[in-house]
Amino acid sequence: MRRRGRSRGGPGSPGGGPQGLPGISTTGRRAGTFCVLLIVALIAQATRVQVFRKDELDHNPANQRLTVQRYDQPRGNILVDGQPVTGSTPTGGRFDYERTYTDGPRYAAVTGFSSQTYGNTQLEGVYDDLLSGTDSRLAGWALWDAVSRRQNPGGDVVTTLDRAAQDAAVKGLGRQQGAVVAIEPATGRILALASTPSYDPGSFAGSGAADRRAWDRLQADPDQPMLNRALRQIYPPGSTFKVVTAAAALQDGVVSDPAAPTGAPSPYVLPGTTTTLVNDTAACDRPDLPLDTAMVLSCNSVLGYLGVQVGQEGMVSMAENFGFNDASLDVPVRAARSNFDTEMEPSQLALSSIGQFDTAATPLVMAMVAAGVANGGRVMYPQLVDRLTKSDGTAVQVMRPELYKEAMGAAVAGQVQGLMTDVVEQGTGRAARIPGATVGGKTGTAQHGVGNSGVPYAWFISWARPAGSAGPPPVAVAVVVADSDATDVTGGRLAAPIARSVMQAVLDEG
Repeated sequence: MRRRGRSRGGPGSPGGGPQGLPGISTTGRRAGTFCVLLIVALIAQATRVQVFRKDELDHNPANQRLTVQRYDQPRGNILVDGQPVTGSTPTGGRFDYERTYTDGPRYAAVTGFSSQTYGNTQLEGVYDDLLSGTDSRLAGWALWDAVSRRQNPGGDVVTTLDRAAQDAAVKGLGRQQGAVVAIEPATGRILALASTPSYDPGSFAGSGAADRRAWDRLQADPDQPMLNRALRQIYPPGSTFKVVTAAAALQDGVVSDPAAPTGAPSPYVLPGTTTTLVNDTAACDRPDLPLDTAMVLSCNSVLGYLGVQVGQEGMVSMAENFGFNDASLDVPVRAARSNFDTEMEPSQLALSSIGQFDTAATPLVMAMVAAGVANGGRVMYPQLVDRLTKSDGTAVQVMRPELYKEAMGAAVAGQVQGLMTDVVEQGTGRAARIPGATVGGKTGTAQHGVGNSGVPYAWFISWARPAGSAGPPPVAVAVVVADSDATDVTGGRLAAPIARSVMQAVLDEG
C-alpha cells in the first residue's frame, strides 16, 4: 500500500519554492522579463532624448525654455575701448530682461542683434552662450552649478574696435550705401567695421507688437539696412585689385624693376580675341610703360597684360594669399567668400587681373590686401575680438595675433608700398594725403550692371604711418561706396576722403 506524503517540490522544482513558497509560473517569468525590457527601453529612449537629441531639441523653434533662460538675467556686454555698447533692461513680462544698445546703428555691423523673437546674429550670436551666462567657462564650481542649476552671470566680449576710427568711418559714409574696414596690419586687429545704411538692433529686441512692426519695416526696406556690407557683401573691386596683380608680377619675377619697361603693348588686344582692353586715360596708350607709371595712371592695358604673363596659377595663388576663395574666413563672424576664378581663358584672366570679369571681394578682404602689403607681405588673420571675460573682468579666452598667409617677401612688399605711395602723391589717390604722414593707396571705380548701367562702385584701399617712423603702419583701410547721389562717382573722389578720415583718427591716437 503506497503512503501518501508531502510533495517533494524543492528549490527549482515545478511544485514549490524555497522554504515551501509557491513556485514562479512561466507566465510570471515572462511578465517579469517584459517589465525589464520596458525599463531598458525607457532608459534607452531617455538617453536618446536627453543626450543624443539634446542640441536638436534645445534649438527647436518650438522650445522656448532656452529663450526664457537666456533673458532671465541681464546679458553680458559687448565692449568698445573698454566701454559697453550694449545693456539690458527689466521688462516685467514673460522674459525678465530685454537687450538694449547704446548708439545701436553705429555698431550694428559688429554687435548684430539679440532679439527675443528673431534670435541672435553677429557677435551676439557667436558668443550667445557666454553673454547669456550658459558658457561652462564661466562656472566657478561646475559640479555644484550643475546640481543647484545656478546660472552664472553673463560674460563680456571685448572687441578690438577703436572708437575714434569707428566714428570716422560711420560719419564718412553718412547716408550712402557702403562699408569701411580698418585693420592694424601687424596684428590683424579690426579697428573699424561699418556698414551703411544701418539699423537700430534695439528696435526689435523684445517680443511685442512694436518689435514685430519694426522688424517688418526693416525687412521691406529696399536699402537693406540689415545687410552687413563690410563682411557679407561682395563687389567687383575694380582697379584696387591691381595691387594684387602688381604684387604677383614682382613676386614671380615677371617684373624685377618697377621703373623698367614692362613690354606691355599698346593697344593691348585681349588674348584669343579682337577686343582691345581700353584705358580710362590716353596717357596709358603708350607701349612698354613701366609698372610704376601704370599704377599711378591706373592703366588697364599694362596690369591686364602682366596678369596674363604671371599666369593663372600665380594669380590665383597671390589672390588666395590675401583671402580670396576662402569660404571659412571667420573674424569670428563668418565673412562671405571673395572670388577669383581658378579656371579661365587668358582673356578672362586679363580682365580678372584688373578687378573685372568674375572677380569680387568683400571690403574685409580688400582691407587684408592693404594690410598685408603694409606689413611687409605678412597677412594676419583679421580678428574682431580681443578677449572674452567673466562679469568681473577675469579673462576666459584671450585672442592672439595669427599669421594668415605669407603673401610675398619683404623686399617685394616694399616695392608695392612704393607703388601705392606714388598713387597718393602723384596719381588718383591725392585726396587721401595726410600732412605729416606717409600714405599709400589705390583707387578703384568698378562698373557693374547690364551694359555697365549701374552706378559704379567707388573703392579705395590704403595704409598710413607717421612720416619717418619705422615698422608696419598702424592702420590699413578699405572703403567702398556702393551707391551715391554724387554725379562724379570715382574712388578718388568718394572713397579716398573717408579712408583719410579713418586713418587720421588712428594716427591722432598714436
